[in-house]
Amino acid sequence: MCEGYGMTAQQKPVTRNKHSKMARRSTLMLLALGAPGIIYLLIFRYIPLYGIIIPFKNYKPMLGVFKSPWAGFTNFGFLFLGGQILRPTFNTIFMNLLFMIVNTVFGVLFALLLYELSARAVKIYQTIYFMPYFLSWAIISLIVLGFLDTHGIINNVSGASIQFYSNPSYWPLILVIANIWKMIGYASLIYYASLMGIDSTYFEASSIDGASKLQQIRFISLPLILPMIVLINLLALGGVFFGDVGMFFNVPQNSALLYQTTDVIDTFVLRSLKTLGDVGMSSAAGLYQSVCGFILVLASNLVARKISPENSLF
Repeated sequence: MCEGYGMTAQQKPVTRNKHSKMARRSTLMLLALGAPGIIYLLIFRYIPLYGIIIPFKNYKPMLGVFKSPWAGFTNFGFLFLGGQILRPTFNTIFMNLLFMIVNTVFGVLFALLLYELSARAVKIYQTIYFMPYFLSWAIISLIVLGFLDTHGIINNVSGASIQFYSNPSYWPLILVIANIWKMIGYASLIYYASLMGIDSTYFEASSIDGASKLQQIRFISLPLILPMIVLINLLALGGVFFGDVGMFFNVPQNSALLYQTTDVIDTFVLRSLKTLGDVGMSSAAGLYQSVCGFILVLASNLVARKISPENSLF
């Protein structure tokens, strides 16, 4: 008998086994919960990694990936030797950085506005904000066409005859507006959830001290959601070299007159693949995007760690 603990030697293993079974059951439940995501990553992210050799091969569909002859860096010459990739690369980086900045500003702003509303009003406004997120870019392109066409709403209301689809200078702003309209619900939801996680006693104490709403936002809300803002943008930097084909192909109606500002790497590769039918060349562009994005994430995380170590990814 273990007098000091009121438990026999036989009871200890039983209790220990019970706890270990509960731990195993909890682990299995967590694995089951994460199984769909794990399976998705395995099928669509890890298994296709063997395709990283395609950019270095003269790919022949009849021979397959492994039996196709090696081509060295020939496929990359298609991208770099003629300098054709420079303009799409600049457009891709420029537009994605614009999207990041605008989505962050408006996402935080709308989240702060939602935070001041009642729970019932939040549900109504969140539903309204989120509805465009579920529309495809093909549908949004028709909505944009209805506004910008020669006989569209803008020209009819203003009495002008602006040729939007032949003037590339308008399109950075048009694409930013279309993107923020579609993504504002998703962006604001993330930041609103972060605001909801802030202890309300901070706001109560500041109100007692006479702080205004703007002071509460400046000294409480923004500093406490800053780690989430940094995290979202660091993750977004990994996709800076990837353009949304649905947006850049459909919304400008694939107009050749607009390529100066709307042609990104993905649309450039899509047209090249349709014209040349060379999978190796398009795969080379994909590898180029991935490597550049990976380097950019590492560099950005290094800068973030130097400035504020607690807000870095790793």
